[in-house]
Amino acid sequence: MEFIKKIYNWSGTWTGTIIIVLSIMFFFAQAFVIPSGSMKNSLLIGDMLFVKKFSYGIPLPKTPGVFGLPSIQLVPDFNNNGHLIEGDRPERGDIVVFLYPRNPKIHFVKRCIATGGDIVRLKDKHLFIRPKGGDDYIIKNYPENMRVEIENKLWVKDPYRIKHPGIHNDPTVTKNTSGNLPIFDMMPTIVPEDEFFMMGDNRDHSHDSRFWGSVHYKYIIGTPWFIYFSWENRSYNLLLKGTKNTQPDHAPLHEVCKNIDIESKDCLKIWDSEYHKIKWDRVFQTPNQLENSKYINKANIHTKGIY
Repeated sequence: MEFIKKIYNWSGTWTGTIIIVLSIMFFFAQAFVIPSGSMKNSLLIGDMLFVKKFSYGIPLPKTPGVFGLPSIQLVPDFNNNGHLIEGDRPERGDIVVFLYPRNPKIHFVKRCIATGGDIVRLKDKHLFIRPKGGDDYIIKNYPENMRVEIENKLWVKDPYRIKHPGIHNDPTVTKNTSGNLPIFDMMPTIVPEDEFFMMGDNRDHSHDSRFWGSVHYKYIIGTPWFIYFSWENRSYNLLLKGTKNTQPDHAPLHEVCKNIDIESKDCLKIWDSEYHKIKWDRVFQTPNQLENSKYINKANIHTKGIY
């Protein structure tokens, strides 16, 4: 009891508080804000969530990189895998937070759709997966109506849409309106061992592994835990016109200004009343809970542009 009392008293000191907070940030949880619409409708712009950093091992501790300061790695990468303690790997269907391989200073969040040894291909926006286990694995784990035979081999067609209803395509994006060919078709690609093929649930508006390849385990940070706050913090003009670095996003305006011209003063007035509105029904929800919420079932909700 005396030892517990000392620990309790120590935790109340400035030194104890700082060490406890830093330990949580380094090893257990990290705050993260959804920056784009690539995971719509599963996760929305403005969702503030905690990332469970111990889901796939313990990533190397780094300073937060606040106030414009760069994030600094505090421990050498002894294992050459980006983790202080190696752990489980992401599984097919997991939502994963990771470092963008082409710029590890940036955090991305996508869904893992294939793991090492799997083969991925796209045809007319349909996703086809041939898991590492081959035909026997597919027959054992997937119903007949999801199996497709291509060149005498079994594939699974669109394997995640039933379980994860937030996954969707934008019917307005066609080969005539978009020059991003990887959205529509991709030749069979084998995922290297200990790497993961990531795609956004907002399939036609996601900058993901279709464009820059799979993600090595060393870049994996964790998985979203729960949302602690969520609000719409974008102005009417930003959504309507965009900026030099962002595309217009008319979907939220259509959602709020139902049956009203989104370029009208009436829509502006309605939106201003929604501006900075807290989405209380998303607070303390997990991604699994949100996948069965009303947000998933809203039709024609898309974020324009590739993120």
